[in-house]
Amino acid sequence: MKQRYTKFNPKRRLKACDAPELARLAQLAQRVNYGGNPEHKKNPGDFGLTPPADPRPGKSLCDSIGVFTRAEALDLLKHGLTKGLVSDRSVGDWPKNIWSVTAQGWPLEAQLENAENGVYHGYPMPDSDPFASEVAERWADGGAHA
Repeated sequence: MKQRYTKFNPKRRLKACDAPELARLAQLAQRVNYGGNPEHKKNPGDFGLTPPADPRPGKSLCDSIGVFTRAEALDLLKHGLTKGLVSDRSVGDWPKNIWSVTAQGWPLEAQLENAENGVYHGYPMPDSDPFASEVAERWADGGAHA
């Protein structure tokens, strides 16, 4: 599948997390929510999206890497938080981005969509995104680096 991605946000940076920050992120993981985005879904599954599914050309699809349930998406989001794969930028308590990697090795990026409720939507990172390899390496190393 040909992607339209030609530019990626150069401001994305993984935060260096020490033990107290990892403890704070673990607490956030208990409160984080997954909202989803119909533009990244071909099949709505149990995401409860409105419209149910509305894939947009050029958008990476969660379906293409086998993420079909809200529970799985939320679990991946929580794992990214507890491993400290978060943006160095935040809105209130919430990192602007959280990254995770599926069991099959697909790097994912989640963006904050509601800072009041800690709600994110996520999507697979395209192979053409150079930051995807940085996320995968940090994940393989066990997460946070202080």
